[in-house]
Amino acid sequence: MGTFKTHILAFLEKEAGIKDAALEIPPNPELGDYAFPCFSLSRQFKKAPQQIAQELAAKFRKSEFIAGVKAAGPYLNFFINREKLAEDTVKTILKEKGNYGSAHLGKGKHILAEHTSINPNASPHVGRARNALIGDSIVRLLRFQGYKVEVHYLVNDVGKQIAMLVLGAEGKEKVDFNDLLQLYVDINREMESHPEIEQQAFDLLNRLESGDKAVRKRFRDIVDTCIDGQKALFTGLGIHYDRYDYESEFLWNGKTDEALKKLEKTGKLFEDKEGRWVMNLEGYSLGMETPVLVMTRADKTSLYALRDVAYTMEKMREGENILVLGEDQKLYFGQIAAIMKELELPFPKVVHYSFVLLRDGKMSTRQGNVVLLEDFMKECVKKANAEIEKRYGKKDETAAKVIGYGALKYSILKVSPEKSVTFDLEQALSFEGDTGPYLQYSYARIASILRKHGKPLGRHDASLLKEPLEISLVKLLSAYPDTVEKATHGLHPHLIAAFLYDLAQKFNEFYHQHDIIHADGKIREARLALAVAVQHVLKSGLSLLGIGVLERM
Repeated sequence: MGTFKTHILAFLEKEAGIKDAALEIPPNPELGDYAFPCFSLSRQFKKAPQQIAQELAAKFRKSEFIAGVKAAGPYLNFFINREKLAEDTVKTILKEKGNYGSAHLGKGKHILAEHTSINPNASPHVGRARNALIGDSIVRLLRFQGYKVEVHYLVNDVGKQIAMLVLGAEGKEKVDFNDLLQLYVDINREMESHPEIEQQAFDLLNRLESGDKAVRKRFRDIVDTCIDGQKALFTGLGIHYDRYDYESEFLWNGKTDEALKKLEKTGKLFEDKEGRWVMNLEGYSLGMETPVLVMTRADKTSLYALRDVAYTMEKMREGENILVLGEDQKLYFGQIAAIMKELELPFPKVVHYSFVLLRDGKMSTRQGNVVLLEDFMKECVKKANAEIEKRYGKKDETAAKVIGYGALKYSILKVSPEKSVTFDLEQALSFEGDTGPYLQYSYARIASILRKHGKPLGRHDASLLKEPLEISLVKLLSAYPDTVEKATHGLHPHLIAAFLYDLAQKFNEFYHQHDIIHADGKIREARLALAVAVQHVLKSGLSLLGIGVLERM
């Protein structure tokens, strides 16, 4: 409803002096399509909001876009020309197809997005996959808006966890990707009874940072085994990365030393009684009892925080940054942001997400109580295939992957990032309710209608769509660009998911109450055109979530 909203805003700016007025959507369509609350004008005009609404209503003259206004108490309610809305909306969608909804916000702009960045110490669990799914959907949103996005994956290849894995792999001829989780769990359990293992890990890290070639090779071999396995999994989900940034490179290219020197110049870096370099973050509201961040060990080998500062400095040189992090890293990111402020440098815009939970609590790679993403993906496909076989008498591996992976993605992405997700696989794969398969089935239902009865003729008249459900569908379709814009600005893919569910529900309600095929000729063509418009938007929105569609289900 962009054009219609523009006319309302222009009227309010001319008559009330308000630029970009905050419009509301009335709870009942009979009250109007847009409403402007006049409370904010009381002080300016020294009148009651009810009187202001009446006076503004008297000044309004209807146009081809706005059919009329009505004062309702302190609200000024606007009624759009619904025939014009239907005509313009359906025509625009059928013309623009998959491009409909983009405001081209990012034309000529570049963004670096870092997401996933799972420790390369094991096959990832489902909880870690939430980072990748949110990050990938954000990237899709940005690219849809015209941004040139470069996707980075930070490989944390020099931490204690990797050193533990290197120790766990000692003496083994070959280590496969699928062996890594058990190796990691075993070495952590062994350390409980042999605490000297921890010191061995620190010794390895010291040798690594000193440039020991043999140690460097041992680390890189283990890490690359893991990264190759993780890459294959995420590629299967349609998630891709433009660049893998190895943390170790910042040791050997002198960037951590450079970062440490810059930190010294802030006057906030000091050596503590243990001989470690520590950053004083006093004065920042971080909720810490001791506002410091340790940057090195006593032997002056770097800790993750120092390497991360060096990496963040490097990334920010390339322009705007987006970073996806778990909510357990909120404090840590606050510390990094404080350090970047001390350096008088910008820092990334961060999206924090909560956990994916098992019924008995949070997952932990160290303890081994995880649901591996790889196993979960297989289970999704297996159950989707069983549903396909039940419905059609035969399995279809390709369709099962589209449905199964779509169910997995939608179940995670429909939830606002700051809320936790508790998985219910049976519910996620249901063809009914707020699920990925329900949306895919709604798309396939329209495809079936078009196969049986053909696409609408070029001369359809969408202004004939006057039934309440038809108008409701048109209004919702016209709101898609605004929804995409809000999702882009807020980096909130769940807004797209909510919109699509609403759209699918309204279309299915319309389909059950109004005959498309046996309607009068002109009405039939208009309704077919409306169905095609819904189909385009369903496909577009699902693609923003990284979910595919099927022509038959």
